[in-house]
This record gives sequence, C-alpha cells and structure tokens, in this order.
Amino acid sequence: MYFVPDGTERCGFYECADCDNRFLDTRIAPTLVCPYCGKEVDMEIGPDEEMPVQRESAKLIEMIEGTENVEKYDTLLSLAITGGDFNWID
Repeated sequence: MYFVPDGTERCGFYECADCDNRFLDTRIAPTLVCPYCGKEVDMEIGPDEEMPVQRESAKLIEMIEGTENVEKYDTLLSLAITGGDFNWID
C-alpha cells in the first residue's frame, strides 16, 4: 500500500489504467508509473536481455490540497484497501 507521510499539505490522487488501483502520491504530474504494476528499469541487464519500458499508466484524477483533505483521502483509501475494517485506526 502506498500512503503519503503525515503532515502532507498537497498530493495527487491517481488511478492506474492498467490495474485500476488508486493511490496518493506526493509527486504531482499528469501521469506516473504505477507503484503496483509498473516495472522499474533495471540498469544491470545482460547483453541478451531487452530493456524494459516504463509506462506511465497512472493518471492524475485530482490534486488534493490541505492537510485535512489529504488525511481524509488517505483514510478513505486505507478503508477501501482493508475492506472497510476501520478497527485498526487509533
């Protein structure tokens, strides 16, 4: 799971076109490489191996501003991932 650090005042809310996962990220750009299904480029590949292509499949849905709004989205995504079990929140 990917969460933003406490006290974050601005972040992006993204949805991946390939795996349909939604996540928050402190980087704000029109598209990002999905942290769930995106492949990191391995610079130590052999001579017979093909260089993987990084595909920016996660699109920015909304830019979230304000500490309270960021915390709200972070909590809602956490609840969605855990299936609505909110007992772990202190």
